[in-house]
Amino acid sequence: MENNTEVKEFVLLGLTNAPELQVPLFVIFTHIYFITLAGNLGMIMLILLDSRLHTPMYFFLSNLSLVDFGYSSTVTPNVMAGLLTGDKVISYNACAIQMFFFVVFATVENYLLTLMAYDRYAAVCKPLQYTTTMMTSVCARLILGCYVCGFLNASIHIGNTFCLSFCLPNVVHHFFCDIPAVMALSCSDRHVSELVLVYVSSFNVFFALLIILISYVFIFITILKMHSSAGYQKALSTCGSHLTIVSIFYGTIIFMYLQPSSSHSMDIDKTASVIYSMIIPMLNPVVYSLRNKEVKNAFKKLVEKAKYSLGLVF
Repeated sequence: MENNTEVKEFVLLGLTNAPELQVPLFVIFTHIYFITLAGNLGMIMLILLDSRLHTPMYFFLSNLSLVDFGYSSTVTPNVMAGLLTGDKVISYNACAIQMFFFVVFATVENYLLTLMAYDRYAAVCKPLQYTTTMMTSVCARLILGCYVCGFLNASIHIGNTFCLSFCLPNVVHHFFCDIPAVMALSCSDRHVSELVLVYVSSFNVFFALLIILISYVFIFITILKMHSSAGYQKALSTCGSHLTIVSIFYGTIIFMYLQPSSSHSMDIDKTASVIYSMIIPMLNPVVYSLRNKEVKNAFKKLVEKAKYSLGLVF
């Protein structure tokens, strides 16, 4: 018989129960998290300190780094603590809070990637109107719109998930409070909630992908018409990093959320979740810094200033 006692806490199953893997995984995730912090906070500081990077493209990139910092911090420290202490219990309210902020940051990143595609379209296809199209006030309003969408989307999903009844057993087959994993524990009818999850997630993802696709269609048409090889290479280099991140991010999101619950394998889902909750926030600053000459030049300039300052001190 099903135990109908209402749960007040959940137990996160984690990535693995194998004792011999707890310490190696803790070491790996600790390294990933500190690289993520250093990369994203470093990118934000670099953009703030170098006036040459005070452009719409880098304004969006600094916000992407901020979101990745929050995105990773919502999940990774809790996973690290569970691996280190073995305590994988999370309260009902803490689970809801973790889920809320995870959805907020995921949604903001979704629309930020869309804005960055539109920014590249404006820069490549309409360079003469770029400064008037992407004014500071316009960019600020667009960023604000991303955060508003994030909070609205998270509110919908939290209400949709936690309106369900949860009974024992309360073991979440995941390493954090992800929506499908928590929803699977409901002892009430979750058919409508699953449909809301799929339809709302589908709208957010495919609307963003549509804008990105249209932007890049126009970008590639413009690139093909270019007669200057230097302009051709510059246009491709500014779009390459963004396309790399878009491919990884949307590939894992579509795999995770836009399939029926009956076809979900929680073990495979956990692997995919590691990619988009830990690996992508770490990769974003690395991809943008390695493929971007302006970022590398700004970093070199900052290092030279630091060396000069240290020389004066000593």
